Amino acid sequence: MPDRKPFVGGNWKMNTNRTTGSDLARGVTDGVLNIDGVDVAVFPPFPYLLTIRAILRDRGSSIRLGAQNIYQSAEGAFTGEVSANMLKDCGVQVVLCGHSERRHVIGEKDELVNKKVRQTLESGVEAILCVGETLDERLAGHQDIVNARQVRTGLAEIPGSWLERLIVAYEPVWAIGTGKTATPQDAQDAHKQIRTQLAKQYGPDAANRVRIIYGGSVKPDVAADIFAMPDVDGGLIGGASLNAADFVTICKAAATSGRSK
Repeated sequence: MPDRKPFVGGNWKMNTNRTTGSDLARGVTDGVLNIDGVDVAVFPPFPYLLTIRAILRDRGSSIRLGAQNIYQSAEGAFTGEVSANMLKDCGVQVVLCGHSERRHVIGEKDELVNKKVRQTLESGVEAILCVGETLDERLAGHQDIVNARQVRTGLAEIPGSWLERLIVAYEPVWAIGTGKTATPQDAQDAHKQIRTQLAKQYGPDAANRVRIIYGGSVKPDVAADIFAMPDVDGGLIGGASLNAADFVTICKAAATSGRSK
C-alpha cells in the first residue's frame, strides 16, 4: 500500500458570514490541533479568505486555505472572476476544480475544468479535480465511463510531474443532498476505477501516489467505514464541515484510517 497521507477538506460553499466563518475556523483549528496523520483544508467563500487566513496564521495552524473556484486565465478583462495569482496573494494553497455544483448548476464542461486544473497546477497551487456521475448516469450503468472521461479530459496535457500537487475527489452527484446513500463499497469501486484511469494516463506507480478522496455527503457516523476502504484517501466534506465538532470527528476518522491501511 503506497503511503498516501489522508486529506480532508471542508467545503463551506455559499455559507457563513465573517462572524460565523471566523467562529467555525477557530473551532476547527482548535479541534485538529493534536491530530496527526491527516492533511486538513478549509474552503471559505471568496470574501472571507483573508479573514480565515489571519485566523489560521494567528493560531499557528497547519490547516491549508482553499478556494472553491478559479478562473482559467492568468489575468485580463474578466469581470467578476478570480485568478490564480490573486488567490495565491490571499494565501490560498489548494483550489477546487470542477465541483459537481459548478458542473451541474453553473454548467461547466470537462474542457473548461481542464483549463482550470492546468491554470491551478501551473501556478504552483494544489488542485482538487472533482469528478462524479449523476443518478441517471448511474442507473444507466455508465458511472465508470463518466468518471473515466472526466478524469481523462480533466487531466489532458497535464504533465506527470505535476501530479504531486493533484488530488482527485469522487463526488457521486446522486448521493449529495438527495437522501440516497452510497455504501463504502460503492466508494471503493469508483475510486478503484478512477485509479485505473490514472494508471492508463500516467502509469501504475504515479496512479498509486495520487490521493483520491470521497465527496458524497460524508457524516461523522459513517466516515470511518468509508475511509477504511483501500483506495479512499480522505474526504471532501460539505454540510458536515459547517459544524466544527462534526468536521473534527471526520478528520480524526481519516487520521486513524491512514494508520490502519
